[in-house]
Formats: sequence, structure tokens, C-alpha cells
Amino acid sequence: MFSDSVPCACGKLHRDPVREVIEGSGALERLPELIARLGAAKPFLLSDRNTDEAAGARIRAILGDAGISCSGYMFPEASVEPDERAVGAAVMHFDRSCDLILGVGSGVINDIGKILSKTAGLPYIIAGTAPSMDGYASATSSMAMDGLKVSLPIRCPDVIIGDTEVLKDAPARLLRAGLGDMLAKYVSIAEWRIAHLITGEYYCEQVAQLVRDALKRCVDNAEGLLCRDEAAVRAVFDGLVLGGKAMAYAGVSRPASGVEHYFSHIWDMRALEYGMQAELHGIQCAVGTLTAVKLYEQVRTIRPDREKAAAYVAAFSYDAWAAELRRFLGRSAESMIALEAKEGKYDKRKHAERFAVIEENWDKVVRILDEELPASKDLERMMRAVGLPTSCAELGIDRACAQMTFRATKDIRDKYVLSRLAWDLGVLDELAASL
Repeated sequence: MFSDSVPCACGKLHRDPVREVIEGSGALERLPELIARLGAAKPFLLSDRNTDEAAGARIRAILGDAGISCSGYMFPEASVEPDERAVGAAVMHFDRSCDLILGVGSGVINDIGKILSKTAGLPYIIAGTAPSMDGYASATSSMAMDGLKVSLPIRCPDVIIGDTEVLKDAPARLLRAGLGDMLAKYVSIAEWRIAHLITGEYYCEQVAQLVRDALKRCVDNAEGLLCRDEAAVRAVFDGLVLGGKAMAYAGVSRPASGVEHYFSHIWDMRALEYGMQAELHGIQCAVGTLTAVKLYEQVRTIRPDREKAAAYVAAFSYDAWAAELRRFLGRSAESMIALEAKEGKYDKRKHAERFAVIEENWDKVVRILDEELPASKDLERMMRAVGLPTSCAELGIDRACAQMTFRATKDIRDKYVLSRLAWDLGVLDELAASL
């Protein structure tokens, strides 16, 4: 994949962040060997009610047969919220006689397991229970902190185990969520390239190509995934792991997430603030991806208009916008407003500089969209074939909320995405109105 000693053409030395990835039927049987290889003797199992049922009992039997004692904590909920309370519960229940963290689960359990591993200073193994997201190999944990969805820089697992006998039996919603998280890469790679062109942000073509290859494997195996074919499940799981590694290779989340993830983050934040139930992250990302692809199809048809953009920016009131954010997101808006105080993306001089670059390179922007994004009709057809929702309405999100979500995505991170490009062009409100 990458040499451990030869810098990439991008100038970075990309090291594999994970020691081993063990996949295939019966992969869990190798746990005793892997634990010993990491110099450990007593693992601490972290799971929730569902993941413990999926693989926890089997893991304890495998360890018991090998004469390995273990301790652990099972979250009593079937669905764990990735927040301060959950992290605190894991830390407070941790058995300090253990010398290794063994996560049994997928997204939330893996994110909490990485935090617990770093906090305790112990090696970490994640035994996946569903090919549901691309965070297995990432060096971050996606958490809700102070009401805002954040990606905390933590660490990668030492070992990732994907036993296809377990993965293939995951609930269909989780299988669809994994595919949805990978479909997001269409947009993330396009936006990474556009940001590199407009803002000079770091970009690595080799890492981007790894993600494209992983995405292709997932899409090619989509139908087999939902038929629970083990070969297809393994191909998708491998694609998800590789997508996560790409973030670690690049040192940023760019290869794996863009505006489509911000749709999901905004919906999660509203759910936290107003006590609503959010859909699975990957399923929300799938809808965000299709929404973004449709909006980009509109972007392709325009030409940058300097006077229009300048007039739009001149009329923009950040105080009025901050008030809108507070009404829409409640307390979680404060973190976004604080970010703008540091970033200053609405500064008129900075806008003029960006617009000049956009105007000069517009044909290249359109070419990137043509090269990276599928036709929305083809993407929608594939999503329907596997049972993914294809509209905000199917997620219970009305038109007004969808429009405001899109407008708010430009504020959630310091990252140049579609909504920021639309603001720079002076067409943000026009695009939002089309949703």
C-alpha cells in the first residue's frame, strides 16, 4: 500500500495506523494469539446489549477455552449515545487489573473503546459486529460533546477483527448504514480536490485513489451485502476499513467526509438538543450524499458572477445568521459561533481572494465534479435497490429543516465544502430553496 520509509509524492510519510486486520470466517478464533502478541493477559471487554449478544458470549467462550480470564462492562442500553456520559461510564467501570481493551461492536463502541484505550494507556482490539461505518481504522472518535458533534483525535486500534460469520448476521439497517457511509466518499473526494484548488489545502492523490478503490468494492458488492453473502460482506468490511485508514494516512478526515457528513452531524445535533431520535449515521450520510450530488448538478450549470457574489456578501449579516443558528440548533450553535470567531470565513477581504481563485479555476472545478460524482439518477437508483432512503422527507425531515440544514453545514467545521462554495458564489439561498 505505502512504504514505511519512502515519502509519498504528496510529501508525507504514510504509515499504516493499524498493526493487523484479521478478516474472514472464524477470525475471532485468533483472539488468544493476538492478545498474547500484544503482550497482554487479561482483556477488558466493552460492549452494549446488542453487540454482546452478537459476539460477546462467543468471545468469552473462546478466551475461556484458552485459559484467558477477562473482565468488562456492557452498556445496559441497546443503543448507546456517544457522549460524555457514556465515556464516563466506561472509565468508571474499567477494571484496572486488565491490560488490554477489547471492544465488541461497531461505531459507538469502537469510538468509546479508542478513548478508553488512550486514557488507560493500553493496547486496543476491536472485534467488529457490523460493516456499518468506516471508523474502525480511523484515529478519531466521533462524539457528542457540549451538544456539538466533534471528531476527537484519539488513536487507531492495534488490531481490527472482522469475522464474517458475525458481520453477515448484522441487522439490515446496519448493513445499509455501512454502504451509506461509503457512498459519502463520492462527495468527500470531490470536495477535497476542490478545497485543494481553491484554498491550497493539503491533498494526496494516492490516498484519494485508495478511497475510490474502496468505494468501488463496496458499490460492486452492494447487492451481495444485503443477501448476506460472506464474500460480499468481507469486501465491504475491507472497503470500510481502508476508508478509515485513509483518514489516518492523510492526517485529516477529508478523504472520508464532506458536506454530506455535515448534514448528518446537524441532524444529530438537533436530535440531542430537542430530544428527538436520529437515524443511523451512515443512512443519514447516504441521504446527505444524494442531496449534495443533486445540488452539485445545479452548481455545474452556473458561471461565477463577481457582481452577484459581492452583492450577496455585502448584504450578509453575521449577527442575523448567528441568531438563526441559535433558533435552529439551540445550545449547540454556540460552538459553531465560537469557531467562526477564530476562523473569520465571512471576512469580505478573504471572500474576494477566494472568489478570484474560483473564477480563474471554474472550469477545473466543474471538471472535478464530472470526474468524481455519479449522476444523481444512477445513485438514486442504486440506493433504492438496496433499500436506502433517498430524501430528507423519508428521514422525517421537512423541507424547511432540510434547507436550514444545508445553510448551516458551512459553519460546523473549518472545512471548505459545497455550502461554503455556494456562499462564495452568492447562490447559497438559491440552492437551499431547491431542496
